[in-house]
Amino acid sequence: MGVGSSLIGMAAGPGVTPAMVAVRAAVRSTLLKMEVGEKVIVACSGGADSLALSHALAQEAPKFAISVIGITIDHQLQLNSGGQARRVLEQFADMAISPAEAIQVRVDLTDGLESSARRARYLALGLASEKYGARKIFLGHTRDDQAETVLLGLGRGSGVRSLSGMAADTGRYLRPLLGITRLQTEAACAEVGLMPWSDPHNDDLSLVRVRVRKQVIPVLESALGPGVRAALARSAALSRDDADALDGWATREFQTLEANSLDIRALAALPRAIRTRVIRLAIYRAGTPAGTLSADHVAAVEALVSNWHGQGEVSLPGGVKAGRLSGRLSFLPHPH
Repeated sequence: MGVGSSLIGMAAGPGVTPAMVAVRAAVRSTLLKMEVGEKVIVACSGGADSLALSHALAQEAPKFAISVIGITIDHQLQLNSGGQARRVLEQFADMAISPAEAIQVRVDLTDGLESSARRARYLALGLASEKYGARKIFLGHTRDDQAETVLLGLGRGSGVRSLSGMAADTGRYLRPLLGITRLQTEAACAEVGLMPWSDPHNDDLSLVRVRVRKQVIPVLESALGPGVRAALARSAALSRDDADALDGWATREFQTLEANSLDIRALAALPRAIRTRVIRLAIYRAGTPAGTLSADHVAAVEALVSNWHGQGEVSLPGGVKAGRLSGRLSFLPHPH
């Protein structure tokens, strides 16, 4: 039976209403691409987005013999955070999602609340996936989250990869609700009697994402019309296509070069968008830790090709150094 005919059946069934139909359809389209018998994790905070996602998975995954493991992360950042984690476990039990686990994490706040909490959360989810043998982790990000992510990228002056927002499928993380709005997930929960939790951090204007959500987007909608969120999400999808194509081109070029000693003339002949990507690949190959490289680092190395006037070596994260010598761009890893 095709997805379309199956949705007609769902819509006609008792107790199924439009918003949850849309959520379940989005989840089902993702499950269709998976192997029968797989194990997956659903990450749930208890908010409307992840709660609706959990319910949809509980309903749809058994049709594909896919086992769902429920994980909630207790960041220990609020009073009674443990009580909320226990409430999510109760909701998992009501949905017949088992096994389920609440994982406490320590947020070290080294680079701000949002980034530090995200890092701790993803680390815990990765460890949980290894523990349970689950290759995929479902996350409840919506179209609204995608729009906010694009605006945050714009505010940082990021490149096309950052402006492409969150991927629906990274190979490990799955975000089937990127075409679903936050209002739809709230309506879906109401339709099936789920009681979402409202995270106090979602109203904390000291957080950049909250200011984007509550101040920036409403101003844009007032000036440009109510379709801003959808337009930003479309821009993310188009940017992702462009970024994928450019990254693929750069990877092919990189594979033709010596990784630790790139020919300057070959680099100079490439479009800058490809040249900087090749340089980024070379820097990481030399040992710079993932996620530590900034646009300024890459620009300084790229200047050794496009704006050469005798400057010295460029120091990079991880103790890597880049320098120009005898017509080649060389990368020296940190001596261990």
